[in-house]
Amino acid sequence: MEKHEDVQYCFQDGNSSCRKALLSTSIYITLYIFFSLISAVTVFLNLLVIISISHFKQLHTPTNLLILSLAVSDLLVGLIVIPVTTEAVMEQCWDFGEYFCVFQIYVTFLCTTLSLGNLVLISIDRYVAVCDPLLYHSKITITRIMCCISITWCCCIIYRATIIKNFVNVQVPSRCLNECFIAEGSIWVNIIDLVITMIVPCSIIITLYMKIFVVARSQARNVFSKEAAIIIGFLPLVNSLINPIIYAFFYPWFKVTAKHILTLKMFNKYSHLLMISKVVLQSLI
Repeated sequence: MEKHEDVQYCFQDGNSSCRKALLSTSIYITLYIFFSLISAVTVFLNLLVIISISHFKQLHTPTNLLILSLAVSDLLVGLIVIPVTTEAVMEQCWDFGEYFCVFQIYVTFLCTTLSLGNLVLISIDRYVAVCDPLLYHSKITITRIMCCISITWCCCIIYRATIIKNFVNVQVPSRCLNECFIAEGSIWVNIIDLVITMIVPCSIIITLYMKIFVVARSQARNVFSKEAAIIIGFLPLVNSLINPIIYAFFYPWFKVTAKHILTLKMFNKYSHLLMISKVVLQSLI
């Protein structure tokens, strides 16, 4: 019985209350600092991408609009998902109420679905660019891309709003009070959800990029920068941090625009008309 003397509960009713997480102070602080840094860097880097594409007119291309959409969903991960998920994992006691618990689970699922949805659109864009380049500009227009992005966001928001009830507000007798957790729900709903939000999108992405590699290899093209999106998106949460880092390595425009933003040159008059491609070429000479 002595082993239970140090047990701490979320509130006084020990029979139904969750136990507090017992971590050493050093581990506790280290983990919080680590996840806080990931969250801050994720927000910072994705803001750079969003500002770059939004501000500089030359970057208003169909492909970059898709990257912008992906960066917005990644920004939500850094702003909401990582901080709240860290709190839910580190602290067994959930003090933010049932509605915010539902909200954080909803946003977590939504951002994952949005990321894969954006990656599907990017893979389609790259497939047309590489496999059907002569018709690319007639098929892939800014108007069509904006419509596709809007439809993707609306479908993801509505779908997740209807499916979220399967994962929350489920009575689980073995669980304690003051805890925010994802319930298993209906097994059939879980299977359907897995197929719709994971298996189908990943299958489309993998299939299209396999065709891209075959065509690119047969034509001996250098698709190093064009196909950077192949690498993007296969690591949940951390993916949101990795994406803008990939841009920095594979897309020359990101380095140029990031420099202008960080040095505040973007506030100069007509900075939005900067010929980024010309600056990139000059840096290579």
